[in-house]
Amino acid sequence: MLGATSGRPPLDPATTDAATYPEPMSPAPSPSGRAVKPQQLLIMLLTFVLVSGLGGVVAAGIVMPAAGAVGAVTTASTQLFDDLPSELAIPEPSEQSVILAADGSPIATFFAENRIVVGLDKVSQPMQHAVVAVEDRRFYQHRGIDPEGMLRAFANNLAGGQLEGASTLTQQYVKNVLIEAGRVSGDKEAIAQATETSVGRKLREARLAIGLEQKVSKDKILEGYLNIAQFGPSVYGVESASQHYFSKPAAELGPGESALLAGITQSPAKWDPVRNPEKAQERRDVVLGLMLDQGYITQAEHDEAVAVPIADMLHVKNAPNGCGSAGNAAYFCEYVVNDLLNNEGWGKDRADRTRMLYRGGLVIKTTLDPKKQQAAHDEITSSVPVNDPSGVTMAMSSVEPGTGKIVAMAQTTNWGTAATPEDPHATAVNLNVGLSHGGGLGFQSGSTFKVFTLIEWLKTGRSLNDMVSTTQRNFPRNTWTISCNPKLRDNYDNATNVEGVPTSPTMSVLEATRLSINLSYIKMANQLDMCNIVGNAAAMGLTRGDGSPLVPNPSAVLGTNTVTPLGMANAFATLAAGGTYCTPIAVTEVTDRSGTEIPVPKTDCKKVLEPDIVNGVNQALQQVVSDQPFSTGRKAVLPGRPAAGKTGTANDDSHAWFVGYTPQLAAGIWMGHASGDVSMMNTTINGTFNKWVFGGSYPAQTWQRYMTRALDGVPAQPFGVAPAQAGAQQTAVPDVTGRPVAEAQAVLTQSGFQVTVGSPVASQWPAGNVASTSPAAGAQAAPGSAVTIVPSAGPATAPTASGGNGAANGRGNGTGNAGGHGKGNASSGGHGNASSGGNTSRGGGGGGGAGTAPATVPSPKALFPDAFPSNPFPTFPAPPGF
Repeated sequence: MLGATSGRPPLDPATTDAATYPEPMSPAPSPSGRAVKPQQLLIMLLTFVLVSGLGGVVAAGIVMPAAGAVGAVTTASTQLFDDLPSELAIPEPSEQSVILAADGSPIATFFAENRIVVGLDKVSQPMQHAVVAVEDRRFYQHRGIDPEGMLRAFANNLAGGQLEGASTLTQQYVKNVLIEAGRVSGDKEAIAQATETSVGRKLREARLAIGLEQKVSKDKILEGYLNIAQFGPSVYGVESASQHYFSKPAAELGPGESALLAGITQSPAKWDPVRNPEKAQERRDVVLGLMLDQGYITQAEHDEAVAVPIADMLHVKNAPNGCGSAGNAAYFCEYVVNDLLNNEGWGKDRADRTRMLYRGGLVIKTTLDPKKQQAAHDEITSSVPVNDPSGVTMAMSSVEPGTGKIVAMAQTTNWGTAATPEDPHATAVNLNVGLSHGGGLGFQSGSTFKVFTLIEWLKTGRSLNDMVSTTQRNFPRNTWTISCNPKLRDNYDNATNVEGVPTSPTMSVLEATRLSINLSYIKMANQLDMCNIVGNAAAMGLTRGDGSPLVPNPSAVLGTNTVTPLGMANAFATLAAGGTYCTPIAVTEVTDRSGTEIPVPKTDCKKVLEPDIVNGVNQALQQVVSDQPFSTGRKAVLPGRPAAGKTGTANDDSHAWFVGYTPQLAAGIWMGHASGDVSMMNTTINGTFNKWVFGGSYPAQTWQRYMTRALDGVPAQPFGVAPAQAGAQQTAVPDVTGRPVAEAQAVLTQSGFQVTVGSPVASQWPAGNVASTSPAAGAQAAPGSAVTIVPSAGPATAPTASGGNGAANGRGNGTGNAGGHGKGNASSGGHGNASSGGNTSRGGGGGGGAGTAPATVPSPKALFPDAFPSNPFPTFPAPPGF
C-alpha cells in the first residue's frame, strides 16, 4: 500500500526555482530540551477537547480537574502504549475486485466502496502537498498530535472564530481506519464508537496516532490516508477519485486537480464538484492559497490553476459496479459470481464470500473468450432480436471440450433486475443455467436427448446398422425396463413420426438418427433399461434445471426432462473430447490484493465413455449434420469442417434446440419462451412468419454461423474412426437414375440397402424409370439404411393458356385433366383442388389455373427447399421430437 518516496517540505519561492523540488528528506527530530511526552500531549488534548466542546464556558474550573484526572490515569499506568501493537495491526482498506476475461480484458468490477489502492509513488507530488497543506501543515514536524495546532485552534475557538479542529492527518487516518474496520466486519457499534463526539474517542485517536508514528513512517501514514479517505459521495481513495473526476491516474494530477480533490475530504457531499461546482471551486481556491502560502507552488502555478473553471477540469467517468455493466457478458458474469459464492472453500459462509468479493480487492480471471462471446451475442440476436415482438428468446452456451471451460454464454435479453415498458424482457435470470447459478428450471430438450439412448444402444453391443421399426406406436407398461424405479413404468402410445420423411417399416439406427425418427428411438429405448439411458446423461453431467436427477420415465426418450443449454453443451462436449467429461468451469484463478492465490473451483475431468462408443455416436451425429436430403441438421453444416450434432423440438414447437460440436468446440442453443411451454407455431419471429419452428431451423442456422466465426483460423480436425462392430461404415449410394425401377431395386439391394419405392413425379426420364433416389446418388450412407426410389411419371404436360379459375371455372383443360401436372404454387393453381379436376394430394390438375390447395402444413420441400428440388412428399404436421 505504501510507496518509497518521502514527503517534500515547502518551497521557498524566493530562493527556489519553481520547476524544482528539494530532495526528499526526513523531518528533523525535536530538540531534546523541547521534547513533549505522550502523557503531556494527551493532557493538552483533553484540555482542548473539553474547552472547545463547551464553547463560551469559562475554563478555569474545568481544565484543572481534567488535567488532574488525566494525570491520575497516566501515573496509574506507566505502560500507556504497551498494547498498541495489536491495535495498530491496521487492515487493508476495502478495495474493488475485478473480473477479467481470458485475455485479461475487464468484464466487471465489484465494490462496497469504490477504491483502488496505490502506492505513494503512484500519487503525484502536487496531490501529496495539497493534502498536507489543507489538512495538516505541520504533518512533517509533529509526532502524531500537534500541540501547536491545538493551541492555535484553541485560541481561535475561544475568540469566537470559525470552529477549527486540531486533528492531525495521522489522527484522521486512525479514525478512518477504525470506521473502515467496522464496515468490513459489519460491526455497527465499532463504527459508532469511531465517529461519536466524545472525549474518549479523541483520546483513543490521539493514543493510537502517537503509537502509530512511533512505528510507521510519515510516508506510510500519508499513503494510508490517501487510500482510505473519502473523496466524494461514493468515491474512496485518491486513485479512484482521480479516475472518477478526471479520467486519469493519480500520478498525473496537477496542482489545480490536486487542490480540488484535497478540498473534498472535509465534506464529501458539500464540496462535490459534480453536484456543487461553485462551492467546490471556492474550496479549491482556498487549498491553492494554502499551497502557495506554504511554499508548495509558485504564484504563477497558483494563478494558472485558479483561472481554470471547474467545468473545464472535469472529465467524469462513473465506475461500473456489478454484472449490470458487463454488457453482453452480463449473464456469464452472474454465473461467475454465483460460482464463487457457492464455493464452500472460498469462505466460511455466503456472507463472508460476499465481503471478499466486494471488499477484498480480488483479481478474478475467467475462461470467457471475448471474440467467441461477441460472435455468440451477434448471431443469436441476429436470429432473434432482443425484445422481439414474438416474445421468443434464444440462449447459447459454448464449451471447450476436454477442459470444461465456458468460452461464451449469451441470450437475447438485456440484463436487468426488472422489466420495464421500454425493455419488457429485461431479466436477471440466466436462461443458460439452472437455479444454483442464477438461472431457472430448464427446458424440455426434445430429440437432442435421443443421443443418450444411442449411447446405450452401442454400449449394449448393438450396431448402427441394426434395423428397427419405424411404425410401432404402442408400448405397454409391462414392456419397459426401469430397474432403478419400476414405478415409473407406464403405457406410451401417443408418439408419432414426422410425416413426409421417407421411411420404410424398418430402418437402420443410423438412418433413424439422421432423420430423427421418434418411433424408432422409442422402440430402441423399449429394448434397453431407461435407468441406463438416463445414467449416461448423468455421467455426462446432465441434471434438471433445479439440480435434481433426471427422471427415467418412458417419455424421457424424447426429451421431457427440463435441462439447460450449458448442461447440454457440456454433455455433448464429452463426445467431442473422446468420452472425457469435465465439469464446466468459468474461473481459472483468483488472487487477492497482495497477489496471493485463493483456491477456486477446479474442473474435474474423468473418462465416462469408451472411445469406440464415442466414435460410433460421433459417426451417427455427423450424418445428422450432413447435406443428405432430410438430414435434420443440414442447416448446421460447416463447409470444409467435420461437425456433429442433434436437433430437438419439444411438443407443440414450444422449445427448439440444436446442440453440436467439433473436436475443438461445442455449443448448445435453445429457443423458446422463457415463461414456459408456449407454442411457437404460427409465430412471426424477426419479421418472418413461421408455421412451425424446428431445431433444424433457427437454432441450427444460428449454431452454424457462430461456429464458423468461433473457429475461424482454427485448422479442421477429424473425429475418430468408428469401429466395425458399431456399423458406422459408409458407402456411396449407386447411381441408378434413368434405369427401370425393378433393375434399380436389384442394384441397391445388392449394395446392402433397404429399398422402398415412392410416388412417381414428372421428370425427363420415361415413365417407369428412376427419376431420383433419396439419399441421392453418390451420398454416403450406411449399409442397411433405407434408400427410396422416386419413379418418373414422364415429362410434365404444360397447362394450356386458357385455363380458368379452378374452383370457379374448373374447365382449364376441358374439365380439368387429373393427369395434368401443373407446377405452380397453391395461389397460382399449382395445387388444384378436387373440384377443378386436379389431384388433391399433388394438386397438379391442369385445369386448376388458380385452384387452391387444401389447408395443410407445408411439405418437407417447403421446409427444406434446397434439400430436394424434385422429390415431392405428402404434407405433414410437426409432432414432438423432431
